[in-house]
Amino acid sequence: QVQLVESGGGLVQAGGSLRLSCAASGRTASSYTMGWFRQAPGKEREFVASINWFTDYLDSVKGRFTISRDNAKNTVYLQMNSLQPEDTAVYYCAAASGSYHYTRSHEYAYWGQGTQVTVSS
Repeated sequence: QVQLVESGGGLVQAGGSLRLSCAASGRTASSYTMGWFRQAPGKEREFVASINWFTDYLDSVKGRFTISRDNAKNTVYLQMNSLQPEDTAVYYCAAASGSYHYTRSHEYAYWGQGTQVTVSS
């Protein structure tokens, strides 16, 4: 089992940057596919990015967001650049067993509590 704690959210102006962190405890994060999802008010939770031996991204964040992991720190990051108001959401870190192109929330067994990202125009 793994426990996940996100940090790094906040308020930023359009065009700005934030870096989210997800600290994992329990089994090492390197054993899992790690993902980031987001949920805006009134909308369904959507996949943003994932990482194992490869990375996957939501089309609308490609070229702006970068997912990475530091196995020594058991931490996964989401670097978000050129943020836009439509990126405003609660961002969740998640872990899925195995290495695959997991992009659906039900494929992830473990979730963090979420961190709010607000982008002002």
